Amino acid sequence: MSNSMLTQATLGDFLHWAEDYFVTSEIFYGHGTDNPWDEAVMLAMHVLSLPPDIDSSAMQMQLNSQQEQELRALAERRVVDRIPVPYLTNTAWFAGERYYVNQDVIIPRSPLAELISQHFQPWLGDGQPKRILDMCTGSACIAIYTAKEFPEAEVTGVDISEDALEVAKKNLDLHKSNVKLVQSDLFSNVPVDKYDIIISNPPYVGSQEMAELPPEYNHEPTLALQSGDDGLELTERMLREARNFLNPGGLLIVEVGNSWELLATKYPMLPFIWLEFAHGGDGVFLLHMEDLCLQN
Repeated sequence: MSNSMLTQATLGDFLHWAEDYFVTSEIFYGHGTDNPWDEAVMLAMHVLSLPPDIDSSAMQMQLNSQQEQELRALAERRVVDRIPVPYLTNTAWFAGERYYVNQDVIIPRSPLAELISQHFQPWLGDGQPKRILDMCTGSACIAIYTAKEFPEAEVTGVDISEDALEVAKKNLDLHKSNVKLVQSDLFSNVPVDKYDIIISNPPYVGSQEMAELPPEYNHEPTLALQSGDDGLELTERMLREARNFLNPGGLLIVEVGNSWELLATKYPMLPFIWLEFAHGGDGVFLLHMEDLCLQN
């Protein structure tokens, strides 16, 4: 498929053309996909309203000129403007389910879905959580999925950004979820209550790492990525304040990504449990409420 418009192009023609185009463009993958073929498929699913389990026979689907033009325009924006596909389609996937996203929230890509699907075992034990708090909720995908896995629990999502909470509201409607939303700078506006689990995927990028990120990350809100010079500003605040909001035996689970080594060095007295994930991902720690009392 050349750069000129095809007559009676098929879906397969577009996918192969887009894959080649993406391969030669040196774009960065890391916002829900890790290869050019999947990026092209996600664009096609959006424009053609295709289901995620589309049959291979759809490759012979004929594209009309409007569909082909729209697909090619999106591919151009992906390459020229380096816009991640989820922002082009306003669609991201988390734990196998679709969520609405725009540039007011980061694109879901957390390994925490695996932990939630395992019901936080073996650390949660036999008890069932009554209250769960998702700090820095963004699109609310973690909060919504947690509420689905624990239908008897009261789940609250917290974010400082009004714009992010508007996106979260759209996803609550999309998933018919009863998650509560609170606008707050961490715990400052959270009702004084005790939670059994506090889970968070906060900003954890430092200023140097921020400057070195691929251009795709420039489309995500800096507020949701960077946390001070070393990436740990918000995490350290959570370590100081979370125990006041946890029940005895309660869990604090936080993703800190590449900042995990620095965090472990700064807090040698804390018995961090660094979680492992079968499907990839690292830099997630777990602490019990009692552990948080060990810091100075």
